[in-house]
Amino acid sequence: MGLLTIILIAMALAMDAFAVSVASGIAIKELRIRHALIIGAWFGVFQAIMPLLGWISGNGLRSVIAGIDHWVVFGLLFLIGCKMIYESYQLGSIKERTDPMEIHILFSLSVATSLDAFAAGISFAMLGISIITPIIIIGAVTFILSFTGVLIGDRGAHFFEKRMEMAAGIILIAIGLKVLIDHMLAG
Repeated sequence: MGLLTIILIAMALAMDAFAVSVASGIAIKELRIRHALIIGAWFGVFQAIMPLLGWISGNGLRSVIAGIDHWVVFGLLFLIGCKMIYESYQLGSIKERTDPMEIHILFSLSVATSLDAFAAGISFAMLGISIITPIIIIGAVTFILSFTGVLIGDRGAHFFEKRMEMAAGIILIAIGLKVLIDHMLAG
């Protein structure tokens, strides 16, 4: 898997964190740069940890499903993509009264926005990809997009967050199809 593909996956996985960050920026009264740094750090760290955990889990399953691993990768990316497209219609769950800076809320949002990254980690394991580069890129991209999302939300420009989530889902489905097609052409 090339660097560009990993960056595209990282961007797609970070879109839900971005959308939640935009909503958080809207919800935080008297926003300071430290708020954006904290939210970006939480989301970035969780987005880096979850693919690692998925990769570890996937390596345990790899020998069991070696003959159908390309279908598993396609299926996971397809399901994640469809879930993201569906969720693009469900955005707006952070109410103005919610304080996204409370630790339990930050933790919950960080876990919720990084579950897709766990499944992506399983896909990396199925493809036999070393996890170091992907987790660094996924964590960094998520931090940058989340940090930026909070600042954008503070400016009230959340009109495009649904489209970003939908585009991310489409990208993941396309990458899944590419993996499947590449395998079929190679074998």
